[in-house]
Amino acid sequence: MKFLVVGAGALGGYFGARLLDAGQDVTFLVRAKRAQQLRQHGLRVHSPHGDLTLPSPPLVLSADIAQHYDVIIVGCKAYDLDATMESFAAAVGPQTAILPVLNGMAHLDQLTARFGKAHVLGGLCLISATLDAQGGVQHLNDMHGLVFGELDATSSDRVTAIEKAMSGARFDARVSPQMRQEMWEKWVFITSLASATCLLRGSVGDIVAAGQADIALTLQAECNAIAAAHGYAPRAEPALRTRTMLTTQGSPITASMLKDLERGGAIEADHIVGDMLARDPQHNSPTLKTAYAHLKTYEARRARTAA
Repeated sequence: MKFLVVGAGALGGYFGARLLDAGQDVTFLVRAKRAQQLRQHGLRVHSPHGDLTLPSPPLVLSADIAQHYDVIIVGCKAYDLDATMESFAAAVGPQTAILPVLNGMAHLDQLTARFGKAHVLGGLCLISATLDAQGGVQHLNDMHGLVFGELDATSSDRVTAIEKAMSGARFDARVSPQMRQEMWEKWVFITSLASATCLLRGSVGDIVAAGQADIALTLQAECNAIAAAHGYAPRAEPALRTRTMLTTQGSPITASMLKDLERGGAIEADHIVGDMLARDPQHNSPTLKTAYAHLKTYEARRARTAA
């Protein structure tokens, strides 16, 4: 089975490196600058589950794609998706499965519109990772899960084959028969966390110490209600897990969106928070609306200062 991992950043670099180390046929689609960095330093992973160095990982530039792949793993930021789809389009053949691990749901429509419904799987990852100054992958927690499945809740030979190929890699690969449900549950978590930590400009522990955990829980309740209105009310265990992660004393957790915001970078305001708010049939999510207004104001200021 031939895997094309789009990008070799924190997510693609981690899961792609683990697959390559397990003997799978993996190629990383990268830009020229990242290719140069990887040729110089190799692909390095530092993780609680074991460090890994791949001196010469297989790389390809978009212009040099000359074959189709069985599975394309896509983990870009949502605002880069249009350009990313263009970069790997030549790799999509009649039987190619596209496995996106973006947060939210809107990217499914974008991928389907470009490549067709039959090519697109559901997927999500459960990991906290970043790149260091030399481009090495720093795995920051114990979780390293990759969940995937058919979006219509059916089983399929291709999903079974992907599961088998991933079974020897050092990460937790799991097929879900309820992929949309699981994606909505993660979306509720990410939206609640991003909205709370960006709006209040601190970690979960900072928010709790300030006595403002009720704001985070209000955001979760508003997101829960939106998910329920679309038939995907979070189940008891994921809902409790989200509540716990939003209210843990001393927790250093922040959303990656806050990190992007604090460094003055682009953020996924529309794809994560804005799309959730847009799906509120009752228009009754005032705290989420305030968080979104905060993010859009940041984007407006960023655009003005960059002009």
